[in-house]
Amino acid sequence: MTTGISPTSNSAERTPPQGVALWWKNNRKGIISPLFGIGGFLLFWQLSASLGLTKLAGPLSLFTEERTRDLLFYPFFDRGGLDKGLFLHAMSSLSRVALGYSLAAIVGIAVGIAVGLNKALDRAFDPLFQFLRMVAPLAWVPIALVLFQNNQPAAIFVIFITSIWPILINTAEGVRQIPQDYRNVAQVLQMSNRSFFTKVLIPSALPYIFTGLRISIGLAWLAIIAAEIVMPGTPGIGFFIWDAYQNSYVSEIVLGVIWIGAIGLILDRLMTWLQKRISSNH
Repeated sequence: MTTGISPTSNSAERTPPQGVALWWKNNRKGIISPLFGIGGFLLFWQLSASLGLTKLAGPLSLFTEERTRDLLFYPFFDRGGLDKGLFLHAMSSLSRVALGYSLAAIVGIAVGIAVGLNKALDRAFDPLFQFLRMVAPLAWVPIALVLFQNNQPAAIFVIFITSIWPILINTAEGVRQIPQDYRNVAQVLQMSNRSFFTKVLIPSALPYIFTGLRISIGLAWLAIIAAEIVMPGTPGIGFFIWDAYQNSYVSEIVLGVIWIGAIGLILDRLMTWLQKRISSNH
């Protein structure tokens, strides 16, 4: 009796996992194109630095400069005080962003819904909202320091006052854009305020609310970096960059900027993912 090899198992050994192959086929353009774009930018930057066309250190300085290389590969060290690794500085900044942004989201959504539902409130406060949202984050820093006399609450206030306006204005616009037919149906069915809120208002305004939230998370991150730069003695990635500038550690400035951009990108992608998850449930 002859024993043969199963053709199914043999083909499985020769064929790569179908899931990985399918994933690569569907996503390769979204991966290869950015890699070429980023690689081309880094090459141009390094050539400009090497040829003396700019005084800004090239990307290779992240590895050739000993101090910067240590910061790159050891981001978790803590020697006490303000002498910390970049990860700990980033966590200090993110903790402030989390507090200020959460307050802005709660207040902005609540006030936005109230303004969107009440035309009299809208007419009364819209000019004020439009005026305040034009004030640059750095302009709020001295006002916050006078108000709170302490860097930590002042920084949280700057994040709050900078990031609240896109949330508030977009939420109000989303509520105003609820189709009149939906309102009529709610009246015919004699919906309670709670049912109208959960089944009509929130699902209809949700895309506008998340547009405001996505814009605001970027503004909150930019605001805390600016605030930390001008608030001495405040641990955070903004302080790290300013300290590196004062000591002429150009490559460390570049490393700090890379951390800022990477964290900002992650925050934006997290907000996009959250929007898709919540929208799918509505």
